[in-house]
Amino acid sequence: MTHSARIATGYHGTWEVYVVTDSRSPADWPGHDFGRTSPVPTLAERTAALAVLGYEVVEEAQWEWHEFAADEAQWKWYEFPTGDDTGPVYFLGNVDVRRIPSGEDR
Repeated sequence: MTHSARIATGYHGTWEVYVVTDSRSPADWPGHDFGRTSPVPTLAERTAALAVLGYEVVEEAQWEWHEFAADEAQWKWYEFPTGDDTGPVYFLGNVDVRRIPSGEDR
């Protein structure tokens, strides 16, 4: 079974990666806060954080990045941007992941 791992700036503005699981509550999703606002965590840092959470990137999957106007990022993604391309933006990255097989599953 695959899940979506996402990386974004969290509530406090620091980069965090989390895995969207079957739980309906985001509070139950495993996550890791990188504790910084800049630079964006590297591929190696994201991979290591996912491994600590018990996940690995699905073979041949690549991170995809999406850009939203900053006013859309305030949990109002249903609103359309105003057309102002000079304002701040919010980035959300995602990639397909799976649980790392345990010794019994290998």
